[in-house]
Amino acid sequence: MTSPPRRPLLKRSISASLSLALAAVGTAAAVVLTGAPAAQAAGVPAPSPLSVPGRGATVPFKEQEAEYAATNGTLIGPNRLYGTLPSEASGRQAVTLDAVGEYVEFTLTAPANAMSFRYSLPDNSAGTGRDASIDVRVNGASPKAVPVTSKYGWYYGGYPFNNNPGDTNPHHFYDEARTMFGSTLPIGTKIRLQVSSTADSPSFTIDLADFEQVGAPIAKPSGALDVVSDFGADPTGAADSTAKIQAAVDAGRTQGKEVYIPQGTFQVRDHIIVDKVTLRGAGPWYSVLTGRDPSNRSKAVGVYGKYAGDGGSSNVTLKDFAIIGDIRERVDNDQVNAIGGALSNSTVDNVWMQHTKCGAWMDGPMDNFTIKNSRILDQTADGVNFHYGVTNSTVTNTFVRNTGDDGLAMWAENVPNVKNKFTFNTVILPILANNIVTYGGKDITLSDNVMADTITNGGGLHIANRYPGVNSGQGTAVSGTTTAARNTLIRTGNSDYNWNFGVGAIWFSGLNEPINGNINITDSEVLDSSYAAIHLIEGATNGLHFKNIKIDGAGTYALQIQAPGTATFDNVTATHIAQSNPIHNCVGSGFQITRGSGNSGWYADPPACTGVWPDPVWTNGGVPGGGTGTTDPTDPPTDPTDPPTGPTDPPEETGNLAQGRQVTESGHADVYGASNAVDGNANTYWESRNNAFPQTITVDLGAAKSVKRLVLKLPPSSAWSTRTQTLSVSGSTDNNTYNSLKGSAGYTFNPSSGNQATVTLPGTSARYLRLTFTANTGWPAAQLSELEAYTS
Repeated sequence: MTSPPRRPLLKRSISASLSLALAAVGTAAAVVLTGAPAAQAAGVPAPSPLSVPGRGATVPFKEQEAEYAATNGTLIGPNRLYGTLPSEASGRQAVTLDAVGEYVEFTLTAPANAMSFRYSLPDNSAGTGRDASIDVRVNGASPKAVPVTSKYGWYYGGYPFNNNPGDTNPHHFYDEARTMFGSTLPIGTKIRLQVSSTADSPSFTIDLADFEQVGAPIAKPSGALDVVSDFGADPTGAADSTAKIQAAVDAGRTQGKEVYIPQGTFQVRDHIIVDKVTLRGAGPWYSVLTGRDPSNRSKAVGVYGKYAGDGGSSNVTLKDFAIIGDIRERVDNDQVNAIGGALSNSTVDNVWMQHTKCGAWMDGPMDNFTIKNSRILDQTADGVNFHYGVTNSTVTNTFVRNTGDDGLAMWAENVPNVKNKFTFNTVILPILANNIVTYGGKDITLSDNVMADTITNGGGLHIANRYPGVNSGQGTAVSGTTTAARNTLIRTGNSDYNWNFGVGAIWFSGLNEPINGNINITDSEVLDSSYAAIHLIEGATNGLHFKNIKIDGAGTYALQIQAPGTATFDNVTATHIAQSNPIHNCVGSGFQITRGSGNSGWYADPPACTGVWPDPVWTNGGVPGGGTGTTDPTDPPTDPTDPPTGPTDPPEETGNLAQGRQVTESGHADVYGASNAVDGNANTYWESRNNAFPQTITVDLGAAKSVKRLVLKLPPSSAWSTRTQTLSVSGSTDNNTYNSLKGSAGYTFNPSSGNQATVTLPGTSARYLRLTFTANTGWPAAQLSELEAYTS
C-alpha cells in the first residue's frame, strides 16, 4: 500500500539555545516539607482530574498519587517550571526514591488484581536510556521485580527533538509500567513500590499508581478466525507474526468472519491493513501487539486502514486488545502510529495504545469514525489527530496521558473537518501543546471533558485558525457553531518559551486569518490556571460567548487580550486571580466586551497594559499559596461586582498610535504573525517568510494621523546579533493608493543599544502605514517585534 505524501505533524519550534537544564542529567531540585509525619509524603493538596463527577472518561481503575502515600522517599514539587521533574508529574508533585529500601506504599481502596504506575528514571549519558527494575511488594512480602526503563523518555533540543543530552532542553521524563498480581487483593491491602538496588538506576521517581480489577480473558467469539490456531501466529512474541495476522485479517474480510487475537504478545513489524473486518482480542491486558522492524526503523506495529488515496477502508471494528510499540524518537514523516489511514464507518473500542508515535493519526477524507473506551499513553506526538477532511467522527470516554504533542486534536489541513466531537474524555499531561484543540473545523463539539496539567507551549482548550491549510478560502477555517460545554480545566495553560509569556487555559488564535464564528463556551470550570484563564492572540476572534463559567485561581490574569475580537460574558465569575487588575489588554477598544448579568471578579476599566509579564502565582487548589508572582503596582484595583452600566471602551491611546491596531502582512513564518508587532510586548515578534523579499507589514491607525516618527524594535535579548534591515515607509488614506513617506534605507538594530531604530517621517496625514523590507543581514526574512508610531 502506497503511503500518501506526508504532511508534517504540527510544528512548534522551541529554541535549541534554550537551556532549562537540570543540574545533571536525571536530577531535579527536591522540595522537602519539614514537619511532615514520619513515612508520609505530605504533598500539597491539588485537585484531581479523576474526581470531577459527570465529566471526563469513566475509567476502570482507582488512582492514587505518590505524594499522598506512605513513603520514606523525598517529595519533589509542586513546581510547574518546564524542564523540571515535578513539572511533568500529575498534580506537579511526585516522590523520588534514591536508596535501597526506599519505597512508596499505597493502600487499596477497592479490590484489584492489577496495577499500572507512572515513574521516571534518569537518562544515561548517551541518551539511549537505561533499564532497571523495582520491587512490587504485597503487604510487605512476596516481592515481584517489575521492569522499568527510561528508553521511551528524555527528549532534547528543539522541535521535533532528539535523544542527544548535549542539546539541552530535557523533557518528557515519565513512562508507565503495568503488572498483574495473580489474584484479587482486597480493600486495605498494602502495595509497595520499593527499591532493591541502585546499580542500574541511581533513582526512581514515582508519580502515581492506578489499581484495577481486570476481568477474565474474553473468549473467542463463535465462528471467529483465530490468528494462532488457524494461521500460526506466535503468541510468545519470539517470531514475527505480521504476515500471519495479516493473512487472518484478509481471510476474515473475504469470509465475513471476525478475527480473534487470543492471549499472548505478538511481534508485528509493519502495518496490519484492515478493511471490512472485525479484529478483536481477549482484552487489552491479555492480547498485545508489539514490535518494530529491526533494520527499517520507519516500519513498526500499527493497525491501519487503507489510505484515502488507495480508496480508504470502511466497516472496521478494532476491539479489546493493546498496541504497545517501541518508538523511542520522534520522526514526523514515519507512519509508526498505533492506528492510522482512513477508516470510515468504523469503531475503535477498548484499545490500549502506548509507546507509538501517535495513538491515532487519521488521514482523511473519511467519515463516521469513533474511538471509545480506550487508553492512549506515552506517545511521542499527538494522542489523536483528525487530519485532512475527517467528518462526523468522535473520540469519547477515552483516557489520554503523557502525549508528546496535542492530546486530542483536529487539523483541517486543506480539506474541511465537519461535525466532529471530542466528548467525555480525560486528557492529562501533554508534554507539548494543548490538551484538546481544533485547528479550523466547522460545527465542532468539545464537551464534557476534563483537561489537566499542560506542560508548555499550549493551553487546556484551544480553538484556532492556525497551521497550514486552515483558511476560509478552502472552507477549513473555524466556522459554523463551535460548542465547548461542561468542561473542567485544572492547572492548564503554561509558559511558551518562544513567546516568553504564558498561554491561557482557554485560548484562541486567528493567526492565519480572523476567526469569525459562533463559539459557545458554557457551563465550565477553569481551576488553578498556570497563567491566564482566557486568552486571545495572533489575530482577531469574533463571536465568542462565555456563559456560566467559574474561574477559580489564575496565575496571572482572568483575561489576557493580545488580539482584537468580540465576546459576551454572562454569569462568569472569577476568584483568586493573582493580579489585582484581572484583565491585561493592549489592544484597547479592538476587543469589545458585552457584559450580561451575574458577572463578578474579572472586569476592570481600564485594564492593565504594562508591557511587562508578571511571574505567575500558582495556587494548587484555588487559594494562592506559592509561586513568585507579584502584583503590578500600577494595576488599578478591579471592581469585583461589575457595575450595572454597559461596557465602556478604554480611553483612546495617546502615545504609540499603532499599539493594538489592526495589522496585515505579506506573510509570516510559523507562529510569528504580524499581530506580535503591535501587541506592546518587545519579546514577541513578526517574522516574514524566508527568502521571499520584498515583504510588507501594514498597520491601520483607525483614522488619518500625522505621524512624524516610527520606533522599530527587535527583542532586546542578547541572543539576537546585530543586523541591518533595509526598508521603506509608505502611507495611504484608503488602503489602496500608497505614497512614499520615507525612501529605502538601512537601519541597524544592535542589542547593546536597545535593538531598536528610529525612522523620521514628514508628518503627512495617513491612516495606513506600510513598511516594505527588502533585505536583512541577520536573517533571510523581515523581523519586527514592535512597530510604534508617534505624532511627535
